[in-house]
Amino acid sequence: MAAVAKDSGGRPATPPVRAGRPRASAKGEQTRARLIAAARTLLAGEMIEGFTTRNVAALSGVSHGMCHYHFQDRTDLVLAVIQDIRPEWITPLEVAVSGPGPFAERAERVVELLGRPEGAELSHLHSALHWQALNDARVRESLEAEYRRWRACFVALFQVLADEHGGSLDPRPLGLAVAAAVDGLAAMDSLGADGGTGPVLRTLIRTLAAGAAGTAGASAAAGTVGTTGTAGAESGP
Repeated sequence: MAAVAKDSGGRPATPPVRAGRPRASAKGEQTRARLIAAARTLLAGEMIEGFTTRNVAALSGVSHGMCHYHFQDRTDLVLAVIQDIRPEWITPLEVAVSGPGPFAERAERVVELLGRPEGAELSHLHSALHWQALNDARVRESLEAEYRRWRACFVALFQVLADEHGGSLDPRPLGLAVAAAVDGLAAMDSLGADGGTGPVLRTLIRTLAAGAAGTAGASAAAGTVGTTGTAGAESGP
C-alpha cells in the first residue's frame, strides 16, 4: 500500500484542489457556432444523406478532428441544432403568452405570431429533425421535450382564461386541441397549401374560449341555484 503523505503536523496532507474545466474560449465558441450553422445548412438541404460529421466539418471550414472535439458524433450535432432553433419557434410563443394583458389580448398575439409564414429553412429543418427522430432515440427524446414545451404554451394561454373564470375550467384539453390544430395547419402550409392559419386559428380559439366560458358560467349558475335551493329547503317548515 502506498504511503499516505503527511503534513508537518502528522496529519494526512490535503490533496491539491484541481481547477475546474476551463470555460470554452471565444474562438472555441465561434468554431462551435460555425459547426452548428453548417449542420443546419446540411439538414435543411435536399440531400439529407449528406449529413455527416465529415461534411459538416468541410462546410464549416474546420478539420474533422476539431468537429469531433466539439461534438462526439452526428447525433450530438442534431441535438445542438434542436437547441439552436428554439429561439426561432418556441421562445417567441412563450413571450407572446406570458406577456401582459387578459386572455383575449394574449390570444391575439399568439394568432398574429403563428399567422406569419414559417421560413423555408426552419420548415425544412423541422421535417429533417422529425426524420432523424424516427431513427435515433436520443433525437426523439430531445425533440419530444421541445414539443412538450411548445404545447405547454397553449395550455398556459388557456390557464389565463381559467383564472379569469375563477379556475372553473380545465385549460389542458383546450390548449392541446389548439396545439394539434396549429400542427395540422403547419403541415398543410409545408405542402404549399394556404390553410389561412391566422383566421382559422383565431376562429378556433374564440370558439373554444366561448364554449368553455359558457360551460363554466352555467356550472357556476347551477351551483348557485343548488345552494339557494338547499338554503330554502333548510329554512322551510
